Amino acid sequence: MRDKIYVHVADDHKIVIDGIIAVLNTDKEIELNGYSLNGKDLIEWVENAKNKANVLVLDITMPGLDGIGVLKYFKKNKIQQKVIIVSSYDDIKIVQEMLKLGCKGYITKNNAGEYIIDAIKTVAKGEQYFSPNIQKELFKILSGQSGLDGDLPDKFLLESLTGRELEVLKLITKQHSTQEIANMLYVSVSTIDTHRKNLLRKLKVKNSVGLAMYAVRNKIV
Repeated sequence: MRDKIYVHVADDHKIVIDGIIAVLNTDKEIELNGYSLNGKDLIEWVENAKNKANVLVLDITMPGLDGIGVLKYFKKNKIQQKVIIVSSYDDIKIVQEMLKLGCKGYITKNNAGEYIIDAIKTVAKGEQYFSPNIQKELFKILSGQSGLDGDLPDKFLLESLTGRELEVLKLITKQHSTQEIANMLYVSVSTIDTHRKNLLRKLKVKNSVGLAMYAVRNKIV
């Protein structure tokens, strides 16, 4: 008889956790060892020597400490934990970032039920696992093509902004015109137009209203 694979699930939506648990319960080789609803609780669970998980199934977006913060904590404190990311975000840039931080697998939530069992068993053996859609995009990158430009967490988008872009974003949110911002920053109007276009592209919004809503939502102003 094979040894049990113990799994801990971390996601801020109980309905998602319940769905994952339902799938895990269909395989006798896998056993759930608790769940966490946020990153802080997860860290406390991991730090308790009594707790053990062969594989951690981790969401990226959680209140307080998110999945990115959890992986950074593991890396900083040299915690050896096999992690599978299960997320609604499918942009290849976030997948690459998660790999740099040490995750061993990545599955998008829309097909997690189909692949989570295979992913857990594969990662438990020390191998990597990606759902087919993610695997396809990673192969594109390896072959020199452009990967999927999909959804990204707000935090990840924010970190992609330069200092000047962030400055321009704050001024746009305060309803300053392009000419006023150019005068305030001692640059040309065309330079501000370029920054505005870059902000729209990076933050995936269509206009200044979208920029303002993004800034307010992320407490930039």
